[in-house]
Amino acid sequence: MIQMSATKYSSGYRSSILLVTAFAAASFVAGAQASDDQEASQSAHREAAVTGPDAVSNQLKADREKSSALFKVQPLEAWNGWKRQFAEDTGFKFNVDYNALGFEASDSLGDDSAAGGVLRFYGKWDILGRGTDDTGSLVFKVENRDAYGDVAPSDFGFELGYVGLNHCCFTDQGARTTNLYWRQSFNQQQVVTYTGFLDVTDYTDVYAMASPWTGFSNLVFATGSGTMGGLPDGALGAMAATWLSDSVYVIAGIADANADATDVFEGFDTFFNDFETFKNIDIHWTPGKQELFFNNMHVSFYQIDARDEVGSPDGYGVSFSATRAVDNQFLPFIRGGWSKDGGSLLEASVSVGLGYQNQSIAGAGLFGVGLNWGRPNEDTFGAELDDQYTGEVFYRWQVFEGLQITPSIQLLADPALNPDEDFIYILGVRARIVI
Repeated sequence: MIQMSATKYSSGYRSSILLVTAFAAASFVAGAQASDDQEASQSAHREAAVTGPDAVSNQLKADREKSSALFKVQPLEAWNGWKRQFAEDTGFKFNVDYNALGFEASDSLGDDSAAGGVLRFYGKWDILGRGTDDTGSLVFKVENRDAYGDVAPSDFGFELGYVGLNHCCFTDQGARTTNLYWRQSFNQQQVVTYTGFLDVTDYTDVYAMASPWTGFSNLVFATGSGTMGGLPDGALGAMAATWLSDSVYVIAGIADANADATDVFEGFDTFFNDFETFKNIDIHWTPGKQELFFNNMHVSFYQIDARDEVGSPDGYGVSFSATRAVDNQFLPFIRGGWSKDGGSLLEASVSVGLGYQNQSIAGAGLFGVGLNWGRPNEDTFGAELDDQYTGEVFYRWQVFEGLQITPSIQLLADPALNPDEDFIYILGVRARIVI
């Protein structure tokens, strides 16, 4: 998912698209609540535990849930009813969504605006053990990512002299395959394995607001807090997760560090011949399986091999995260990480923040605020750079049952590659349509 690119685009063309609309269904607090008297519900929560909000299974589940919308309008009710029946008959669940994002900055070394769009087709086909707790499923997600102008939102930070990604995923790559793997669960989902082409951000250092499609935009508030190098997707590899007790579970994975999501099958060559890999081990603790995703503490260790083709050294690091839901409305968090080499953007990073949503109010959206301190990685940039500070505030507004618009503002203090600028703000609008 994360593309660590510092490529700078021409500044001769100014993007002007900032306001876009979209249909979506996602709910933060609804996902936090579950029945505590059904074994099937417990199994579903175990599955959610080992993967983040962007994982296909969790995204499909969020898309199906009823959200608290301002207007009770369901323009695709018949179509969604057909999809539900089709899934019951065949075990094949799918969705198509379109996401759009626009940024406008108060100052810049280059272009001061960026915009882009992403079309995604994702799904899960239960083939073995359909209707049981333990299934064998084919999981897929294919995308097309385009910039609307010269600068993609993923590259916008470097236009501003900022060490970081104001958004990871709105690139200009074109067609790509993010997921294509076999998911198998055992022992009522006590053990889950993935084998195939993986997105490592689906399962390492995940938390409830990590999604760049429905939560924070800036990478420092997502997987790795900016301190993990590589973070490949469309990467040939394997992951296994298992519960060790009612409160502790462990996730371990290995994936091709040279993965190219625009040509995933090349991964057979790069994985087996080069064998330069990204590896992780995550240890999670939760007070109870019904609370696990929102009341969660974990530590994530990673190691990445040197990548000869891109000239990146090997590296390693650790990330941590703690979240605690309060009154089913508030989600405070503290997160951070440290790394040694590995091509990461930041050497050290600490974030604190809060999510808030009151489901009892019609149309209540998700409010998020976060603050981050980050130290750029001297090994990556070849020089010691000053520390920088990042803030982000967003409000995900649920207009209709399927209509979601997310205005945001990012605040960049002391951008490390732009020492003459003390403060830059970025206005953004993000939107999503689900079909």
